[in-house]
Amino acid sequence: MMTARYPQLIAPPGSCDTHMHFYNDAYPTAPTALMTPPNAWVDDYKTVQKRLGLDRVVVVQPTTYGTDNRCQLDAMTAFGTKARGIVVPDPSITEAELQELSDAGVCGVRFHMLPGGALDWDVLETVASRVHPFGWHVQLQMNGREFPEREPLLKRLPCDLVVDHVGRFMGPVPPSDEAFKILLGFLERGRCWVKLSAPYESSENGPPGWEDVSTEARELVKSAPERMLWASNWPHPGQADPPDEADLLDLLLNWVDDAAIRTKILRDNPAELYRF
Repeated sequence: MMTARYPQLIAPPGSCDTHMHFYNDAYPTAPTALMTPPNAWVDDYKTVQKRLGLDRVVVVQPTTYGTDNRCQLDAMTAFGTKARGIVVPDPSITEAELQELSDAGVCGVRFHMLPGGALDWDVLETVASRVHPFGWHVQLQMNGREFPEREPLLKRLPCDLVVDHVGRFMGPVPPSDEAFKILLGFLERGRCWVKLSAPYESSENGPPGWEDVSTEARELVKSAPERMLWASNWPHPGQADPPDEADLLDLLLNWVDDAAIRTKILRDNPAELYRF
């Protein structure tokens, strides 16, 4: 087994991993799930977190558990006030339950619009309206090539929108593409954030440079550096040959030339969005 390396990029104090998942076979797999990854628990992640020099974490409900958020919520307790959560609630969730989740550090609702997701487009607007009074945002993962089709709906959302994995254009598109321009338009309106993460989910070039996704990432950073976030996507569910997280962190050296902007992406932007 290869020894995991340390990143070249030194993360500033307060840096945040804004997207990762926990897995534990003590919790049941949802009927909607397409995969049940091996156990990946708190001590495993803390080893990665320490190696990368990260202080804060955003725990995201994976598709494996559907609308049963107990696995992520239980794991979050090990990080105290340095963790925030993104959940997938049943649309019938009560106001009291939303308040309880808010008190536990939850600040967003996830919509995974690819196979295996538990919530669909037809409830997006309703659920967004339900969580908006609690200060939550919508975290969205979809094929970015569908932005032209979904633009009117996404513009109607009352809350902020957080887009996963460099927009996850499958396959990647040039910045001149209509769908990419729509994402840039969301950023220009000031209520959208993008995670610079998981290039392997959409790249056709592959490592180490992920050049097709890198072109997208650089353009997004250039357009709205104050709305960019970084994430590991640990433990890389569904990847037969998962990357080293240090390599993913060091991609910021390729995508972002300015050290001050890298600090914003790693520390200041997530502190604002997730209210650390």
